[in-house]
Amino acid sequence: MRVVEVRQPGGPEALQIAEWPVPAPGNDDVLIQVAAAGVNRADVLQRRGHYPSPPGAPPNPGLEVAGHVVAVGDRVSEFKAGDAVCALLQGGGYSEYCAVDVAQVLPVPGKLNLIEAASLPETYFTVWSNLYEFAALERGATLLVHGGSSGIGISAIQLAKALGSVVLTTVGTDDKARFCEQLGAQHAINYKTQDFVAEVDKLTQGRGVDVVLDMIGGSYLARNLQVLAVEGRLVMIATQGGTKGEIDVLRVMQRRLKITGSTLRTRDAAFKRRMKQKLLEHVWPLLASGAIRPVVDEVFPLAQAAAAHARMESSVHKGKIILQVA
Repeated sequence: MRVVEVRQPGGPEALQIAEWPVPAPGNDDVLIQVAAAGVNRADVLQRRGHYPSPPGAPPNPGLEVAGHVVAVGDRVSEFKAGDAVCALLQGGGYSEYCAVDVAQVLPVPGKLNLIEAASLPETYFTVWSNLYEFAALERGATLLVHGGSSGIGISAIQLAKALGSVVLTTVGTDDKARFCEQLGAQHAINYKTQDFVAEVDKLTQGRGVDVVLDMIGGSYLARNLQVLAVEGRLVMIATQGGTKGEIDVLRVMQRRLKITGSTLRTRDAAFKRRMKQKLLEHVWPLLASGAIRPVVDEVFPLAQAAAAHARMESSVHKGKIILQVA
């Protein structure tokens, strides 16, 4: 099978087409003929040599795919050959075939095509686990999402709005601000021309937000704490702005703030199985009905993975970047 591998860490040109054997499914696995694979920031980090696949996972990039089942392991009864599915992976999505634990495989919701379905697993596993499991976001609460035009951002905005929260977001251009407001954000703040702390204070009449979903990290830490309401929760999912920042401990104590964070890739199958059931119950019906929708920015052939990574690193995209495999 064709795969995209990283022969030496580096820029987008480090992504090269290679020929690898088709993997054999284990007893609990589903073998998928991949039609499309989502491109994520974690793939960029892996290409640069900073985020390798966990032990036992394929060493090439790719954390989410969609395609058709071609074989299943002896203990798998949930899917059969020919089923249209999408899946969360620990690696190996930039390939024509992948084998993945059935706990991480979901049916394609509604009438979505495989390009759209490939944009779902990594984002919605991440958004659900962080907003609803760790941060306990509730109906009527106010959420601030940083990076609203990213794949995570558009999913968080739409899902939180659909489940009854008020959503604010930050973006880097006025065009992206209008885009996010059309998706359901009550207000989008251009962080290049506005101070998001002052804007949140004004928009919430000084109360602050209940939850911040942050993918910037260290450089935003102090300001994120400033915008949290009493008993607010900060949940961090990436470190684009560095890994270190300062905490005003007294503010955390006085306002009873909670700070948490997570990575998804190394979580065990039991956790992912539980998140899968939550998605099937709460999110997949919204996707099937059209109440929330995938947003695909651009589709690249598998052989143009380098161009896909260059587009992601440019930060001009709005929505998910997808590799078309078949």
